[in-house]
Amino acid sequence: MATLGLAAYGYGIRYEFGIFNQKVVNGWQVEEADDWLRYGNPWEKARPEYMRPVHFYGRVEHNPDGVKWVDTQVILALPYDTPVPGYRNNIVNTMRLWSAKAPCEFHLKDFNVGGYIQAVLDKNLAENISRVLYPNDNFFEGKELRLKQEYFVVAATLQDIIRRFKASKFGSTEVVRMDLTTLPDKVRQLGSSLFHVNTLDCREHSTQFVSYLVRITNMQSKTQILSFILDVLYLYVFPLHLYLVNGVAQIHSDIIKDTVFKDFYDVDPQKFQNKTNGITPRRWLVMCNPGLLIHILVQRIGEDYIRDLSQLKSLLKFVDDDALIRDIAKVKQENKMKFAVLLEEQCNVKINPNSMFDVQVKRIHEYKRQLLNCLHIITLYNRIKKEPNKAWTPRTIMIGGKAAPGYHTAKMIIKLITAIGEVVNNDSVVGDRLKVIFLENYRVTLAEKVIPAADLSEQISTAGTEASGTGNMKFMLNGALTIGTMDGANVEMAEEAGEENLFIFGMRVKDVEALDKKGYDAMEYYNRIPELKQVIDQISGGFFSPGEPDQFKDIVKMLMRHDRFKVFADYEDYIKCQEKVSALYKNTKEWTKMVIHNIAGCGKFSSDRTIAQYAREIWGMEPSLEKIAAPDDPR
Repeated sequence: MATLGLAAYGYGIRYEFGIFNQKVVNGWQVEEADDWLRYGNPWEKARPEYMRPVHFYGRVEHNPDGVKWVDTQVILALPYDTPVPGYRNNIVNTMRLWSAKAPCEFHLKDFNVGGYIQAVLDKNLAENISRVLYPNDNFFEGKELRLKQEYFVVAATLQDIIRRFKASKFGSTEVVRMDLTTLPDKVRQLGSSLFHVNTLDCREHSTQFVSYLVRITNMQSKTQILSFILDVLYLYVFPLHLYLVNGVAQIHSDIIKDTVFKDFYDVDPQKFQNKTNGITPRRWLVMCNPGLLIHILVQRIGEDYIRDLSQLKSLLKFVDDDALIRDIAKVKQENKMKFAVLLEEQCNVKINPNSMFDVQVKRIHEYKRQLLNCLHIITLYNRIKKEPNKAWTPRTIMIGGKAAPGYHTAKMIIKLITAIGEVVNNDSVVGDRLKVIFLENYRVTLAEKVIPAADLSEQISTAGTEASGTGNMKFMLNGALTIGTMDGANVEMAEEAGEENLFIFGMRVKDVEALDKKGYDAMEYYNRIPELKQVIDQISGGFFSPGEPDQFKDIVKMLMRHDRFKVFADYEDYIKCQEKVSALYKNTKEWTKMVIHNIAGCGKFSSDRTIAQYAREIWGMEPSLEKIAAPDDPR
């Protein structure tokens, strides 16, 4: 927003601890505290003068004057400001983060009667609101804490917005001329107008509600009726205050309108929009891939694309330029060499930089389908073992991501990945032709290293489950080709770069819906596809866990009996698509031409475009690329 010249405040919580630092011990994820504030933050400034009280618990008293909230627990929200500068335009916005503080008089009675320890414990509990990002919500206390975090940031922020408005020229009575002689009459008119508007609004909604009740008569079951009534209540109780609702990728917005909130859309279609997500090219290209920036892009198309990513389209005129093809391949290889050195130094893992870097880095979750990747790894391993003398395309497959602390299946997936790696990486027959690496403690700083080095980006979620994704865009901008389903922003990436320049496989949304209606039967695929059967039998039979043969029985049971994300249904097409990837990778020139098409097609996926659309179409603001004078410039 600062880069686009949009004045804004950003609000959030000043967490003491991040989600966690991930360690992998004997193949299992172990969570360690990630102390964000251990060494302080030189960019932030405490603003105690703007501290706001936030109330919790208590009760409501009714009296002739109305209602009053009493006997509350008060937590103070202390703001810390961080400057957020725009790109080379001398414009700075503010990010204001709230820290939870117990008031000084908190449980003073306990102190006075000797209950010092209890008072300190209560104080710590009160300040837990800003203690940790994403507390485990598998238990009631965690759910309560998450709700308190949400209320805390909203309550503090609204108070601050009102305070700033009152202090501004817009909220100051000194700049408003008022005709006091007509004020009483104006107040009466205002009340009448509000009553009239609300009456009309209620009539309109009551008419719509009756039409919904008529529709209920066509429903067969009590469950269907109850579900429908709940939808209607949601429609009238929850979203009436929303000015607009938007999805974050076109396919996401279409699913919202067609299925998830279809009833809402039928009543108020103009309320729904799409704003496809984007990434900032300043971080995800300028900072993390200077080789691509300096040696290739700037020399050929200048620097303006850094603020207008759509200018990358001009790269297409060089798509057959042998010098550009050579330079892009050279920069990619340099990035791979750097990452290989980093892995060896920091993780004591040695990889072949001349192999294809096949990367899937994201949160570990069933819908992200790291398991589909695992099935491909084992299939490839079996094929190499069967035909060791064949000229296989060497691959280093890297998977990274954190599992939520309470998510058992995700943790088992990490264990399976590491177990597969143990077998594959120590097989002398396979050698450097296939390596499996789990990237421990995946985070932004590691992403800035692995993304520029990646050859292949795995975006393989079940169609219709990924809202958008932004990792796919980061890989695309940095010259990795995508193997993926038609899900999330992959759909628009294929439109921008040309579907022929991505490796698209698997079911579309309509195919998933059709399979749901028909009934997904994992056993049908298991019995029909010999390679799939072999892979599943290896996992269930203890091939990757000889000391504990039943270790992965929960994963196999899930895949065979209740896999909501239909891994087997896309297995065959995924394997065939991976064969195309391996074949094309041997042709460096054609591979790099596809890379150029992808980089040139990234213009739509800039966060500048996303924010400019929000500004113009929702917020009613006009972005500006004008640079203001620096404070020390001569006037």
